[in-house]
Amino acid sequence: MKVLVVGSGGREHALCWKIRQSPLVKTLYCAPGNPGISKHAECVDIKVSDIEGLLRFARAEEIGLTVVGPEFPLSLGIADRFAEEGLAVFGPTRAASEIETSKVFSKNLMRKYGIPTAFFSAFADFEEAVEWVKEVKPPLVIKADGLASGKGVFICRTETEAVEVLDDIMRRKIFGDSGDRVVIEEFLSGEEASFFAVTDGTNVLPLESCQDHKALLDGDQGPNTGGMGAYSPAPVITPELTQEIMRLIIIPTVKALKEEGREYKGVLYAGLMIEGGQARVLEYNCRFGDPETQPLMMRMNSDIVPVLSAVAGKGLSVEKVEWKDAASVCVVLASKGYPGDYKRGAPITGLDIVEGMENVVAFHSGTSAGNGGIVTDGGRVLGITALGGTIPEAINLAYQAVGKVNCDSLCYRTDIGKKALRHVLLTGPQGSLKNKES
Repeated sequence: MKVLVVGSGGREHALCWKIRQSPLVKTLYCAPGNPGISKHAECVDIKVSDIEGLLRFARAEEIGLTVVGPEFPLSLGIADRFAEEGLAVFGPTRAASEIETSKVFSKNLMRKYGIPTAFFSAFADFEEAVEWVKEVKPPLVIKADGLASGKGVFICRTETEAVEVLDDIMRRKIFGDSGDRVVIEEFLSGEEASFFAVTDGTNVLPLESCQDHKALLDGDQGPNTGGMGAYSPAPVITPELTQEIMRLIIIPTVKALKEEGREYKGVLYAGLMIEGGQARVLEYNCRFGDPETQPLMMRMNSDIVPVLSAVAGKGLSVEKVEWKDAASVCVVLASKGYPGDYKRGAPITGLDIVEGMENVVAFHSGTSAGNGGIVTDGGRVLGITALGGTIPEAINLAYQAVGKVNCDSLCYRTDIGKKALRHVLLTGPQGSLKNKES
């Protein structure tokens, strides 16, 4: 089988790394890919937004399965176009992916079908939104309606802060048209976790739990990012809670989308807030998470290709996915200045040492080839991911590997996985944001 993966980030690198291991795959392509991905797949210079170009390539190369990584091409209808041409594609339609691309749609869906989430209201008018903030009182969470690269969510603890955020989103248009509408909702306390399930629109297969670290700095301080690290499994999601999440959230969501005429095929990602042994939905995503995919793929023991092919084809027949009895931790190395402005082109050394370490993979995200080696070319640059027998072992190995990477433009959090340690009654790495310096 020939497989095409669409995307160029750490998530796509992890998917390519795992797909390449399948005996079912004869040839693997990635568009556009990155230097790390090029070790597992043939990279093709086609942008993720060039749907017709991707379609022409898939037809010409007789691609048997296309796996869509990022949300943007899904929002443009790549799954619809490929399906129209009779090509197997893993990813939801444009209508179904609106569960991520429109916060207003997803919140209204949850309200209509009784799926547990925060109390909210949606606004297209700035003045009306401000009046609601004054009436309800912070702390509140304000979200841009559309896609914002994981940066469109703001926790506002004062009225002044909330009004300033509304002004940025709705008047200054810092997220463009994605800020034409906003969702304002109650602030939920507890512990966040990521829950993934694959579905063919009817059958649903849960994957393992993860926990992402959205904030830039240690202790969940600083601005939100696309994710500064992740680990799996997340002890906060117990086996009993997994059953409840499937019963009250995941399966009802899949059924609700089908009822709305938006049959969902692909991976459904629910960002959850856990408190008192109960889960409520913070948001949905219509694709694998980044950086959660990196530890997930490291832990997955089963061949992923039959699962992806079944969802894209005749339907799920796989009853379960086998997982390694181990833990995995991903530490993201980001460019200094991220999620704001940052420089590109800084040389990275030490990756050869990391690649020689057992049970460690350096997944590339924002890198490119330059100056005879690998250089920085994005906000999140690398996801150093380690597999260990326990979460503490995986944390220690991941940070050992991080210490081998040399670059004067990278920084990282030192507390990835620390929340898990509270559940296993152990202590972990302490400290604040560190700089990676050569």
